[in-house]
Amino acid sequence: MTDLITTTQLADPDAAYNMLVDAHRDLSETQSADLNARLVLLLANHVGDICVLEQAVALAKTEL
Repeated sequence: MTDLITTTQLADPDAAYNMLVDAHRDLSETQSADLNARLVLLLANHVGDICVLEQAVALAKTEL
């Protein structure tokens, strides 16, 4: 089983954050939610490990 990595792996986390914010600019609330859903599914597929995904979902839910 692989563990979820929670430390930043991005060379430029601020650029990544800005990219995500910019992607939502000028979208309706529905379009923004759709973009998030598509992005989550693409990245979940890229991760490809159900155990890591379970850890990520659990952690994300605790932050709500």
